[in-house]
Amino acid sequence: MIVAFSLTPSGGDAVDDDGGMSRAVAAAVRVVRESGLPHQTTAMFTYLEGDWDDVMAVVKRATEAVAEHAPRVGLVLKADIRPGHTGELTGKVERVDRHLA
Repeated sequence: MIVAFSLTPSGGDAVDDDGGMSRAVAAAVRVVRESGLPHQTTAMFTYLEGDWDDVMAVVKRATEAVAEHAPRVGLVLKADIRPGHTGELTGKVERVDRHLA
């Protein structure tokens, strides 16, 4: 399964001096990177690939990491659930690129 998720902290010390939220977001990204699961982080979402239990556990820990900075956290999550398929984080893009070549 591939999950695209985004966490939005609200309140607390989540806001950086410049008005951004990078400190709180970095806490979530650290959890994702330390998970060992295939992942990509973009300006808007983090993509994570693995089995249901592993992926959801990482999303939960990432949410909890952001909650350490903010009393309220918004979570947006989209999942592509395709049992028996791995390597799709890059595989889907590679298949599209072949059609563009």
